[in-house]
Amino acid sequence: MDRIKYSVMTRLAPYPSLAIPLARLRGEGELVDSRTDLLVESYPRCASSFAIAAFRLAQEPRSLRVAHHTHASGHVIAGIRLGIPTLVLIREPEGAVVSSRIRHPARTYTDLLRGFCAFYEPLVPYRGNLVIGTFDEVVGGRLAAITRRLNERFGTKFSEFESTEDNVARCLREIDEDWRARRGDGDPLERVIPRPSSVREGLKAELRERYATEAPPKLRRRAELLYVWFTRAEEAGPS
Repeated sequence: MDRIKYSVMTRLAPYPSLAIPLARLRGEGELVDSRTDLLVESYPRCASSFAIAAFRLAQEPRSLRVAHHTHASGHVIAGIRLGIPTLVLIREPEGAVVSSRIRHPARTYTDLLRGFCAFYEPLVPYRGNLVIGTFDEVVGGRLAAITRRLNERFGTKFSEFESTEDNVARCLREIDEDWRARRGDGDPLERVIPRPSSVREGLKAELRERYATEAPPKLRRRAELLYVWFTRAEEAGPS
């Protein structure tokens, strides 16, 4: 049943007229509208939770409206059409898919790679209307560089996150508290919570080996080419 639902969501997600009502029905994320200050989206497990927490912390005491976490390209397209500053995060496919498999063990590598491609492929024509940030930048303490690109691209004046030990700890604590309130404690939480987890680290080695043998090569290559294209296109600037 989970695979069927995921397949349906993957097929509907590129279309704003379908993706937004579906996200509203699921009750997850914050939806974009004309009052939104920033839209942040990604395929799951690309560090969007930390990026949003850090971005909000950096703007204090100012409070901004951030749309996020539908994981649907249609949501991104809707934000672009509204003229909202838009950040899309991306992670190398193997890391994103393996992490997603830990959270959703019923989904196959084929399912998840199709989901990766279904998120990023519809955004190719919109590359000049958004900023790309990588997972490695976010977790590697380089979120300030992403913020500078946002300000340059959209003429905004967002403050840059200072990646101090205290600031990082606060962001991780807020993520932890939010997910514990929703999911409780224990191993089930550690499989899904979007912050470092020893439980997930213990599962990744085996799942990476299985990814290498079970993920269809053509689909892997398709996802890898998308990752390379988006990250190189960002380095080159808007077309």
